[in-house]
Amino acid sequence: MLHLDSFLPYRINVLSKRISRELSRRYQDKFGISIPEWRVIAILGREQPLSSNDIVERSQMDKAKVSRAVNGLVERGLLSRAVHPEDQRLLRLSFTAQGRQLYEQITPLALDWEQQFLDCLTSVDQELLASLIDRLDRRLDEMGGKD
Repeated sequence: MLHLDSFLPYRINVLSKRISRELSRRYQDKFGISIPEWRVIAILGREQPLSSNDIVERSQMDKAKVSRAVNGLVERGLLSRAVHPEDQRLLRLSFTAQGRQLYEQITPLALDWEQQFLDCLTSVDQELLASLIDRLDRRLDEMGGKD
């Protein structure tokens, strides 16, 4: 018999959703952005310009969710779209000055929240957790879980 309370995929999913809800509450209240919008911003903060397809691939979000997030961010003047120089069908997304400023405001808050969340673990525990997550991620690849 399957016991959800001890089934690892279920537990990880529940924890992930709880974390996302908590962060969403903070980002929504202070900056007016949703979780998908924050994920788009965070991905572009690491690398840009990117297409919406690149963001879908990196975030593991579905296309519709990324599209809605991108459209909302463009409408609010946080992202700009430019035609890809080699493929006119692709649009490349980048921060506007306002978008870059928002990213720089949110990032320290996100890192601070993460540290508060993890401070119940020792530094050794945190390193072990990161290592275990990496190992499980590689295992999914081995089992055919590549997208």
